[in-house]
Amino acid sequence: MLLSLLCAAAFAAGPADDVQGASGADFDEFSVSRLTCVIGNNLGNGVHRQRYNGIFSMTSPDEAESPFVPAYAGVNLEHYFDARPKPEDGKVFFEPRCFPMTFRKVNATTAELHQAPTPVYKVESWTTFALAEPYYVDVTFKCMPTEKVFEGGYLGVFWASYINGPLDKSMYFLRDGSTPDAPKWAQLCTAFHGRDSTARQEGDTAELPMPPASDTLYQSYSPLRFSQPFFYGRFKDMVLIYMWKPNPYLRLAHSPSGGGSNAAGDDSCPAWDFQLVVPGYEVGKEYGWQMRLAYKPWKGRADVLDEVKNYLAN
Repeated sequence: MLLSLLCAAAFAAGPADDVQGASGADFDEFSVSRLTCVIGNNLGNGVHRQRYNGIFSMTSPDEAESPFVPAYAGVNLEHYFDARPKPEDGKVFFEPRCFPMTFRKVNATTAELHQAPTPVYKVESWTTFALAEPYYVDVTFKCMPTEKVFEGGYLGVFWASYINGPLDKSMYFLRDGSTPDAPKWAQLCTAFHGRDSTARQEGDTAELPMPPASDTLYQSYSPLRFSQPFFYGRFKDMVLIYMWKPNPYLRLAHSPSGGGSNAAGDDSCPAWDFQLVVPGYEVGKEYGWQMRLAYKPWKGRADVLDEVKNYLAN
């Protein structure tokens, strides 16, 4: 009861369901030669629904349709989690999406999102999106827990990218200790939402207390593990490559239906997700990650691996 009252009070000043953002104040368009992105905070923008921050759309001279579901987003800061049961109140479960977030256009290619300490999980966060030639988005995320409220001794942060009806819903990454110079591939495409959904990296030995079983992706582990900090997925004749600087707290996740129904209504849109899971977190300490997202024409796996090697070498 106390938590419910706290949540109601905390979100009283949150964005209303029908609030639309303003161009330049809550979102804007950013471009380099082979990529254009609309990036913004939690307010809506026409067909783009409220409460989906991150990359609203991503287009290229090679593909006019965005790989992200138009109503939703890519690299969407979605929720915090710990050992507590999944909150019944969606405004608590999706707290980063529901609590106000500021947008700042740093320059013609760079946006920053900032969220003050949230009312329930007490996390402050900063996300910077910087487009780089010719078809990259370099993303940096930092967060700081401001109070000791996470239960189970760990900090969990979850992101989602809702993919716009691809024929292949799979996420592909390397397995069994392999490297880009000698790859062995794994394919993560789950049977249904919440089943074997989270792939941990090799070397992740954290045994964390989890809440009672539910449909959350972070608590259902896949037998697959990834050996390098990247994955790719296909959209039409393009490829999306998510690459991180080495990070022991990184986990990947997949849902075959998290993006809702496709445009034809005969199939579902997958969610290609990832997590930051920090055991033994400390109040007042910054945690985060660095990532490069590449969106380019598909030229095969060797090209994907070249992109990964180049990113990790710099």
